[in-house]
Amino acid sequence: MLAIEAIATVAGLLCVWLLVRQNIWTWAAGLVQVTLYVYVFYHAKLYSDLILHLIYIVLQFVGWYQWRHGGRARSELAVSRLSRRGNAAALALTLGGAAAWGTFMATKTDAALPWGDAFTMVASLVAQGLQTRKKLETWLYWIAVDVVAIAVFFIKQLYLTTGLYFVFLILSAIGFVEWKREFGAADARADTLPDLSSP
Repeated sequence: MLAIEAIATVAGLLCVWLLVRQNIWTWAAGLVQVTLYVYVFYHAKLYSDLILHLIYIVLQFVGWYQWRHGGRARSELAVSRLSRRGNAAALALTLGGAAAWGTFMATKTDAALPWGDAFTMVASLVAQGLQTRKKLETWLYWIAVDVVAIAVFFIKQLYLTTGLYFVFLILSAIGFVEWKREFGAADARADTLPDLSSP
């Protein structure tokens, strides 16, 4: 299993590095990573993470399509921000979903660390959903996921994966800064365009 974990680790690093750069190939690298982690998490009895990575397999294809064709007139998608209502909904979904799933996993399965595992599952799904739409806030959710995941994987002695998520944490902070800079630059460019709606 160590060799599979090592390959998944390398694919994961490549995936997040490409994500920071908004490179479409992030989805291909991500597909390799999440597929291999299905096997790793099955053997570690981290069932929430296993289910999460099965869903991720589908989301890699969704994300690729959205990034390529999800912009105006089916153009390439640009970085944007959540509305205040969108932020509130994402946070409520994360906390409520993690509480509900954690309760289920703690009472109905032999899952190791059901609460931490549940949080990383639900928060990761929210983050991945935001990522497919290139929302800046995706990085804040990934940062929260990384912090909790580091503790979970260290306790489960998945040391390569622990190291991977520590690097993810650093890359997520860089990604937030880079995407925020691009969003600000695009906003500034939009402010300088002439208003063609007026006669």
